[in-house]
Amino acid sequence: MTELNESPAPSSPGRRRTAARLAAVQALYQIDLTDATARGVVSEFKRHRLDGKGEDEIFGKADQALFTELVDGITTRIADLDAQIVTALTTEWTIDRLEIILRAILRAGTYELMVSLDVPARVAISEYMEIAHSFYAGKEPGLVNGVLDRLAKTLRASSLPEETGGRRGAGPR
Repeated sequence: MTELNESPAPSSPGRRRTAARLAAVQALYQIDLTDATARGVVSEFKRHRLDGKGEDEIFGKADQALFTELVDGITTRIADLDAQIVTALTTEWTIDRLEIILRAILRAGTYELMVSLDVPARVAISEYMEIAHSFYAGKEPGLVNGVLDRLAKTLRASSLPEETGGRRGAGPR
């Protein structure tokens, strides 16, 4: 895993949504690693990390409503999300075999593909690929792309253009 890339603090609505997605992945990581409650982690992030003013701030100003929706929604639907993710992995890869941060990224991306129908599938995939690039320098972003692309073809089949295949880094299958 590489260190998180730093970027300028988001200020536009789109950048605040990107910051919320990144923060949600971090919150999911914390929840998975520490067995903390979603409510407690959401509260902590809102108090200390999402306003863009902290000394060690990495998120910038985030869309707190989207952040809360993502963390709450993902943590209440983990079994459904994991079942979807498993369908896009090869048989030798299980959800538990994935690194915690990679699992958090895939859960968040899958959740948005399932629930956030106002967000185009390509945008959701791109956002979570960029988040993966923030943590990994290896093949993991390609895995994120491949898994989310496969899931988008299933979950959003009627709204995807035909050219969804063939993007770089299709990931293991």
